[in-house]
Amino acid sequence: MGKKSYIRMKTDQDTNQLISSDLKELGNAAKKLATHVGNLTSLGFGTTFLQWVASFSAIYLLVLDRTHWKTNILTSLLIPYIFFSFPSLLFNIFRGEIGKWIAFVAVVLRLFLPRHFPDWLELPGALILLMVVAPSLLADTVRDDWIGVAICLVIACYLLQEHIRASGGFRNSFTKANGISNTVGIILLLVYPVWALVLDFI
Repeated sequence: MGKKSYIRMKTDQDTNQLISSDLKELGNAAKKLATHVGNLTSLGFGTTFLQWVASFSAIYLLVLDRTHWKTNILTSLLIPYIFFSFPSLLFNIFRGEIGKWIAFVAVVLRLFLPRHFPDWLELPGALILLMVVAPSLLADTVRDDWIGVAICLVIACYLLQEHIRASGGFRNSFTKANGISNTVGIILLLVYPVWALVLDFI
């Protein structure tokens, strides 16, 4: 009798040890999962935040060029940059009925009332029109892929080197009267695609 109870107690102890070690492993796995999810979420939030910053920096440079602070950069390249980097929430709004109405009004004004269509509205009107009529291959596939991010990076690098060349060197791009705001705006254009590509290939 004593022998049987001893065997049962030993088996119960082994079972308890196995269960407790399994629970510890499950706890460690849950901690690792929570850590990885937290890291990925924070990185994703960082990418989304930088995407908003880059888009509004491009819009800022577009506005800056259309006001009395003329820049020497090719601002028409900001239109495809905004197209590929515009946050999805706003992009879908402008791709829907709102964008169609804005594009319709812009085309009607440009065709039939050209005197009432100011020059500074041409590039924003072209952007809205591009968002509305772009095929889904560009608007959905390329825009949300690394190809769209790479296009943004190429545009930002080209604009930065053109701005530095027009300013007369890297130092002058920070010391001239309007150089600082333009240089900071263009550098902000670079941050989002670099960050997104690094995360894409990690």
